Amino acid sequence: MAARSKARRRALEVLYEAEVRGEPPADVLARRAADASQPLAEQAFLGRLVEGVAEHRERIDELIATYSVGWTLDRMPMVDRNILRLGAFELLWNDEVPDGVAISESVALATELSTDESPRFVNGLLSRLLELKPSLSL
Repeated sequence: MAARSKARRRALEVLYEAEVRGEPPADVLARRAADASQPLAEQAFLGRLVEGVAEHRERIDELIATYSVGWTLDRMPMVDRNILRLGAFELLWNDEVPDGVAISESVALATELSTDESPRFVNGLLSRLLELKPSLSL
């Protein structure tokens, strides 16, 4: 698995754990960083992902809630919600990641870690955000 793909998966784990525990993602990240033996570049990318999602979470959740047809944030599986947060951050605020990569990496996480319907849902919602990206106020 590529270093950035590993970092994305770890970022998802941090975001998921933070939501389950009701803790700030930065606290979970700090605790995990103390135990990690990851390469520095992977740690740096992981940190940017977690911090970026935390910084833009309110707007990300608003966009997910607005454009997810038939699903509220509370009804979504927690793993899907956090995959979407991560994908939306990369798609809308992380210019170093190509849009197609942000979407395909999110779909891959959904395929590996969630329900059979989740990859299609994640792909559809993130693709919609990509279509609307030029008109969204970020």
